[in-house]
Amino acid sequence: MENKEFYIEHDHIRLHAKLDFPAASKEKYPLVIIEHGYTGHMEEPHLLAISKAVNDNGYASLRIELYGHGKSDGEFKDHTVLKWFHEMMTVIDYAAHLDFVSDIYLAGHSQGGLTAILAAAAERDRIKALIPLAPAIIIRDAARQGRSFDVEFDPDHIPDELKMDEEHTLRGDYFRAAQLLPVEEAIRMYDGPVLIIHSDTDETVPVSYAVEAARLYRDCELKIITGDTHCFDRKVDEVAGYVVDFLKRH
Repeated sequence: MENKEFYIEHDHIRLHAKLDFPAASKEKYPLVIIEHGYTGHMEEPHLLAISKAVNDNGYASLRIELYGHGKSDGEFKDHTVLKWFHEMMTVIDYAAHLDFVSDIYLAGHSQGGLTAILAAAAERDRIKALIPLAPAIIIRDAARQGRSFDVEFDPDHIPDELKMDEEHTLRGDYFRAAQLLPVEEAIRMYDGPVLIIHSDTDETVPVSYAVEAARLYRDCELKIITGDTHCFDRKVDEVAGYVVDFLKRH
């Protein structure tokens, strides 16, 4: 199989994708879908490291860029987690119809990890195992409390737009949709094996969210990385090792 860069169509939106294969050619491959996070893209070092690690161990990888990010269509300010969720259902359906795919695993980082939690519940018959990496479940709680990073707002009267930093603006719909995310319901609906990886010094999402999610899942392993960042800048090889070990056992 040859590596491939292409677009997946979703509701008149093109989602940028890259499909990478192991060096050894086979008829069938297990496939790991990899999602980025808020403001992220598929070429971030931690995502590349995970993609390479799974390729080196016999798994194909499908990296995807979602609405308003990377080379995908859409404006950043118009994206919401619910849009990403619907897009991931399309991506999973695309993967399920590839004739070389034997099993589908779903991995996502940060906001992509939160999206993966929701998508795995909806597509539970297709997702063999789930790997949320520093999942940003905090997004739902922050929206309900009227805060996001250093931005504060009235959660009962959300403005039409909020300027998040010098480069990024979000429509109020991002937070209105986030307030309604059924995180606990999604966790209860997925009964496949789960691996959550989180740093105990994550500066963006407190590790307590990972601990609570792991407690709620029926079959979950929690790996806590000591002294690392939200994007695993210091110990990405350790993260990739946990991912590969988990895949081999499931």
